[in-house]
Amino acid sequence: MPELPEVETTVRTFRPLVKGRRFVGFTSSWPRQVIPSAPKVDRAISGRKIVKLERRAKQIIFHLDDDSGLLIHLKMSGRLDWLASSGDRARHVRARFRLSGGDTLLFCDARKFGRIRHVADPQAALAHLGPEPLDPAFDSKILAEILHSRKRRIKPLLLDQTVIAGLGNIYSDESLHRANIHPLSLSNRLCWDEIKRLHRSIRQVLREGIKRCGTSFDWAYLGGRMQHYLRVYQRGGKACLACGRPIEVIRVGQRSTHFCPKCQKICK
Repeated sequence: MPELPEVETTVRTFRPLVKGRRFVGFTSSWPRQVIPSAPKVDRAISGRKIVKLERRAKQIIFHLDDDSGLLIHLKMSGRLDWLASSGDRARHVRARFRLSGGDTLLFCDARKFGRIRHVADPQAALAHLGPEPLDPAFDSKILAEILHSRKRRIKPLLLDQTVIAGLGNIYSDESLHRANIHPLSLSNRLCWDEIKRLHRSIRQVLREGIKRCGTSFDWAYLGGRMQHYLRVYQRGGKACLACGRPIEVIRVGQRSTHFCPKCQKICK
C-alpha cells in the first residue's frame, strides 16, 4: 500500500497539472468504490475549481472552490495517471476526471480497493486521523504522550492511522530499526531516549522516502528509489547493515515485520 512518501510524491507530481483547473465531468467503471455514488460525485464536482491539492495521512485531497473536497485513497494498488490528447495507454482505469483544457485525470486500480469520496468538509471528514509526523508541531514530547498513554505493541500502534497518520509497514519497520527498538516492545515502557530516537528516525526515513520519490516494489507504484536504501524491509535472511546478523521476519498484527534481533532489543 502506498504510504506517506508515495502519496506525497503523487500529490507533488499532479499539483501543478490540476491546480486552478475545473472538473468538467466524472465517470466510473467501478461505482462500488465511489462515495456517495458516481452520479452524485459527478454533480458535486462538475464545474468546481480545484483550489489546492494536498495530502493528509495516506489520502489525496482536492480542495474545491465551494469549500468541499474530493478525497482519493489509493489503498493497495490505486494510482493517478494523466491522459493527454495523445491517447489512453493506462491500464486498470476505474474512473475518469475530465478537466478544463481538455485533459483527463485517470484513477487506475487493479485490485479495486481504492476509494473516491466527495465530502462537504474535508477537515471534518479526516478529523479522526492522528497527527502528521512531519508537522513541525509533532515533537518528541507529543510522541511520548501518545506512546505512554497506551499499552500496545509499538509496531501495530505505529500502523494505527488514528494515532499517527501516514506510516505503513515499510516505514514503520525502517523507523524502528533506526531507533533500535524491537517491534514487540510495549509503547508505555519506552524510555525518553528511545522515544527521541524513534521520533528522529520516523522523520528521517519519511523525508528520505519523499526525497527518493517513495518505494517501488512492483507495478502498483513505479518511479521510486527508496527500495535501494531500505535497511530491513523485505531483507529477511540478509545481513543487518549495522551488525551483520540476519534480518528476521515475524507476523505482528497480521503484518510481516522485519527487524534485527541484535540491534533491536525488546522492551516489555
